[in-house]
Amino acid sequence: MTDLSPRLPVRTWLAVVSRLFAMQGAFNYETMIGNGIAFAMEPALRRLPGGPRGSAYAAALGRHSGYFNAHPYLASVAVGALMRAELDGVPAAQIDRFRVAAAGPLGSVGDRLVWAGWLPLCSAVALLAYGLGAAPLTVLLLFLGAYNVLHVGLRVWGLYVGWTHGLRVARALDAWILRRGPAHMGRATALVAGVALPVAAHGIIGPGRAMLGTVLAGVAVGAAIVTALRGKAEGWQIAIIGLLGFTLYGVAP
Repeated sequence: MTDLSPRLPVRTWLAVVSRLFAMQGAFNYETMIGNGIAFAMEPALRRLPGGPRGSAYAAALGRHSGYFNAHPYLASVAVGALMRAELDGVPAAQIDRFRVAAAGPLGSVGDRLVWAGWLPLCSAVALLAYGLGAAPLTVLLLFLGAYNVLHVGLRVWGLYVGWTHGLRVARALDAWILRRGPAHMGRATALVAGVALPVAAHGIIGPGRAMLGTVLAGVAVGAAIVTALRGKAEGWQIAIIGLLGFTLYGVAP
């Protein structure tokens, strides 16, 4: 049940994994990422009875192209589970019920873990590196490297557990990183940001006081903007804007 190789060849797994990164390529407000789910599953669906020209393939591809709204990184859990269900011959009605039930949890857990947790934490770490004197390119590479550890890991892990557990994949959502991760990341972000902001400000001001007034004015304006955007913008958006501002200042002549 947990051995992937007897069911699908390596080339099929590689095709599915690569397609996970293009899942949002056909995003629209009618089907959300439904087209992307079907696109990622398609290499595996070719192994249904009758192959790509068979009725089972056409029915499955049409079924999974319908509405599905979940976090794009954790949607790989659904991809793996639905692939397994189709190849195991699970009735279409049961598959449809799973699609409806899985979208909400995969969306809310992913949003809290990635957008509200990991992304602000990576932004704070990159900001701290900037304040400690790292070059702009180093800051950028640090941010992208750290962020994509979780990004890529979630996609691959989700596909694995989805395939392993099939439609009983709900137990995978009880993993520690999904239950406790957002809370711990929030605390870590607050700690790192508390150090990074004054360090970055000191890096801008330098040993002199010529920039002190400008920095204090910028802090006041920033605080006013954050207050005004409360409830209208998510934390990751504010974090990215702040990091971008410091980076642009660092490369300005």
